[in-house]
Amino acid sequence: MTSGDRRGSAAPGRPRARTARKSWSAAACRLLFDEACLARSRAGLKFTAREASFAPEKQWQATALQETEIMPPETTRLAVGLLLGSTAAGANVLGGSLVAHRQWSRRYLKYFIALGAGFMLATAVVEMIPESLKLRGDGESFLFHDTSSVFLLVLAGYFVVHFFEHTLAPHFHFGEETHHEEISHAHASYAALLGLGIHTFFDGVAIASGLLVSTWLGGVIFVAVFLHKLPEGFTVASLMLASGQSRRAAFVSSAILGGTTLLGMAFMLLLRGTVGIALPLSAGVTLYVAASDLIPEVNHEPGIGMALLVFLGVAIMLGLKALFNV
Repeated sequence: MTSGDRRGSAAPGRPRARTARKSWSAAACRLLFDEACLARSRAGLKFTAREASFAPEKQWQATALQETEIMPPETTRLAVGLLLGSTAAGANVLGGSLVAHRQWSRRYLKYFIALGAGFMLATAVVEMIPESLKLRGDGESFLFHDTSSVFLLVLAGYFVVHFFEHTLAPHFHFGEETHHEEISHAHASYAALLGLGIHTFFDGVAIASGLLVSTWLGGVIFVAVFLHKLPEGFTVASLMLASGQSRRAAFVSSAILGGTTLLGMAFMLLLRGTVGIALPLSAGVTLYVAASDLIPEVNHEPGIGMALLVFLGVAIMLGLKALFNV
């Protein structure tokens, strides 16, 4: 075979080899670029035009840059949401079950309340409100267009829960109900159930709103919600027993709270376009539960142990944020 023949026979293979190498290189570049985009988005940074020019394909580059703030595929998001929502709802049921079967110690309940108070306050102030401001700054809300409206929605969320928990239900506190004389009528316990039902509905809205923004935000809101889910179940079941209801009614009431949590998540996932409104509302609810429901219970405890656990809850939240570099 002549040299010309060799060149002629090798030529057809060269484009295929170059195509294979190009395809492999593009895939590797895409993977590296996607990781870099994710790290930058978590840090709140954007790529410069020069840095973005290294993307292997212009069309994919534009898509990747747009997707740095977007969650994994829809099925993954729904699966994560279902797992987190079911776990949170299960904690409600567990709390009610322990009270209904007299298998609890209030000493352990206090720890959940104190840790949850600190973690929830930090989550609302450090994560939920700033993310709400970012969403409003990006112009994603169809109702309000200025960032100051975020704080009006936070305030609205705060007082919505206050109205249902402490106006419709005049006697209410977290933990085991011991004031039987103040809640001797059944309507008082049902009013408290309604107030807690509104509260747990917003628990679900908060988790789903966070997931619609980012995995990190959804996860940290879930932890904040989970820490006070067990006390919620304790509270509603204890209220039912104190008002003369049966143990079965006490257990069912905690299951209702779990159901309203899942309902709130489903509502938010169906109306995901309203996340710019739902997230600050949920931040107000979170602030209320931490500052008005949980902190007063901590303050009733003697000594500084419970107060220090509140600070520990804040420290855990900030530590997780530093650990994941978010």
